[in-house]
Amino acid sequence: MSGKLVKTEHIRDFTQGKIFSQLFVLAMPLMAVSFIQMTYNLVDIMWIGRLGSQSVAAVGTIGMIMWMMNSLALTSKVSAEISIGQSVGAKRLDQATIYASHTTTLAIILGVIFALLFIAIPHPFVSFFKLQSDIAEEATIYLRIVAFGLPFVFLILNFSGIYIGLGRSDIPFYFNGVGLIVNIILDPVFIFGIGPVPAWGSAGAAIATCLSQVVVLMLFVYHLKKKNGLLGNFPFFIRLHKRPLRNILKLGLPVAAMNMYFAFISMNLARIASIYGGHLGVTSQTAGGQIEGITWSTSQGFSTALGSFVAQNYAAHRMDRAWKAYRYTLLLMGTLGIIVSLGFMLKGENIFALFIPEKAAYEAGGEYLFIMGISQLFMMLELTTQGMFNGIGKTIIPAIISIAFNTLRIPLAMFFAGKMGIIGVWWAISLSSILKGIVSPTWFYFLQRRIRSASR
Repeated sequence: MSGKLVKTEHIRDFTQGKIFSQLFVLAMPLMAVSFIQMTYNLVDIMWIGRLGSQSVAAVGTIGMIMWMMNSLALTSKVSAEISIGQSVGAKRLDQATIYASHTTTLAIILGVIFALLFIAIPHPFVSFFKLQSDIAEEATIYLRIVAFGLPFVFLILNFSGIYIGLGRSDIPFYFNGVGLIVNIILDPVFIFGIGPVPAWGSAGAAIATCLSQVVVLMLFVYHLKKKNGLLGNFPFFIRLHKRPLRNILKLGLPVAAMNMYFAFISMNLARIASIYGGHLGVTSQTAGGQIEGITWSTSQGFSTALGSFVAQNYAAHRMDRAWKAYRYTLLLMGTLGIIVSLGFMLKGENIFALFIPEKAAYEAGGEYLFIMGISQLFMMLELTTQGMFNGIGKTIIPAIISIAFNTLRIPLAMFFAGKMGIIGVWWAISLSSILKGIVSPTWFYFLQRRIRSASR
């Protein structure tokens, strides 16, 4: 497709203009989208928490499996962000269209395959967590229902990546915001039953989530396919060609593998938590992890924005702008990291009780948040630096760092749990986050020096 046929008024060029304001405009909707996705889970936990900590444990364990699926979906999302962002920077909109079609096709294929897998054989995945029989049965039902929404999840993330690569992070924000409102309305209706709708418990939360995902996907499809749509109404499903597919996998797979492995490690930690702390241990880690998503979502939003900003300027040979953007982001995220750390350490129990008002649960959750609060600043340093690595196409480096130190969590958790019980698992998570937050910016510092020397 010729670049002349592609509408450009929807695209933002970040290779010129004020750096901080552009970065902020790009990051705020992305951060809001991350908060929306986090709020989906928190709203579910808040309502399901009224059913009891056992239901939270059932839903929380399946949430980890869905986390792994969201991580796999980053294969198309991140490659769309980077390849399309670099295409815009190089003024090759025809190339951006090719990448958009390829990432969308890949998202459809992966989403359908894993949806069928979880619907057909959910039991092996649920049994991994060593839950007591009644909780495992509830988790199995929940998994089968949310699996129907997996193709929608893969496509929503992919379309978000396409818009982000084009500098239009505001569009995913609007659409996901609508989905959140739908989910907030439907959750209590399907969980507790209102009027003619029966009470379905945790299964109702799964139904509400799937329906809200359908709404978001329909909004994306309508916006993309309307007259003069984005990138000239690019086709959603095509025959994959070797060269663009190879580049997509090269860009997206390291990030997806890093996040999938992170999810897998967290699943193993939940299993250890179940062994040493029972369902309260699982509840603390899964629900506490969602609350901890406040800082993760914020830093991930800015990291994604930084990656898109850097991708355009890297392709346009304007790395001076990229270095300044990195410094601005580090300062902002570092300040926020300190604030959230103090909140978790001083008010952890109160925060946890907002979602699960069961005393034993919020006391255990308060211990989790206190220990996690120690590492929040370091987590933000790691994720911010990851945005720089991704923007210059070095996605394998943060993957190496993440995989290495997340792997360390398992032996650390088993060692500390044997000495301190369930809180030893939390200390293993926190210490590894601190190490990642030190190694990642240090590695980038030396890479930055090499890039600058080569450009002279």
